[in-house]
Amino acid sequence: MSDMIKDETSVRLRKTSWFLLVLACLSVSSAVAAQAQQFSADIVTRHDDAPAPAGRLSVLDGKVRIETPEVPDGFFLVDPAKPSAYFVRPTARIYMDARQSSRLTRLFVPVDPDAPCQQWQAMARLAGVAGQGEWRCERAGEETIDGHNTVAFRVSSGAGEGYLGWIDRERRFPLRIKTDDGTLIGLERIKDAPQPASSFELPASYGKFNPEALIEQIKQSDVWVSRPGAAEASHP
Repeated sequence: MSDMIKDETSVRLRKTSWFLLVLACLSVSSAVAAQAQQFSADIVTRHDDAPAPAGRLSVLDGKVRIETPEVPDGFFLVDPAKPSAYFVRPTARIYMDARQSSRLTRLFVPVDPDAPCQQWQAMARLAGVAGQGEWRCERAGEETIDGHNTVAFRVSSGAGEGYLGWIDRERRFPLRIKTDDGTLIGLERIKDAPQPASSFELPASYGKFNPEALIEQIKQSDVWVSRPGAAEASHP
């Protein structure tokens, strides 16, 4: 009788160990897949159905690099995990806070397909355009776009603005954004392929450009000229 109990206990332990091993493997696979997110795509805008190239985007493990024709002398580097968004100018070997330089740095970032507002609001806050109060994301259904399964959300910001976003569930990334003025910004010709890590890093030799510090330096120099009447106004 005791031998039978031992055999049953041994079988149960083996089954439990196998089940735990499968769960561990699935967890590791999911984590690796999330960390190994790598793809590139063209950014295209459409207004009144007229397409226009708007740049190039690439993603590596949550970090985003954006190149646009509006600023051909540099590119944007976005890391929502920090969060940070910089504009980099290789020729001058400097970088600076992106702030409101491009709305693309606020819209095209990794988000939670079921609750995207938190990340969108964080990036808008970083740029200084988040407004007051919490953002709202109202689910507007699901749609297949160019073979990609997406979930759509109507977004209302604290600044009174809004847009409609389609999020690619597999990549956990916006596939399309439609703004209030009817402009559609989308990713096309998406390619899942390894991206060079160096393209998402700030070279150690680059310095950060600080506009406020430059203005203060100019004020202390002979170049700065006070506004006419300012001295008289300050000394009646």
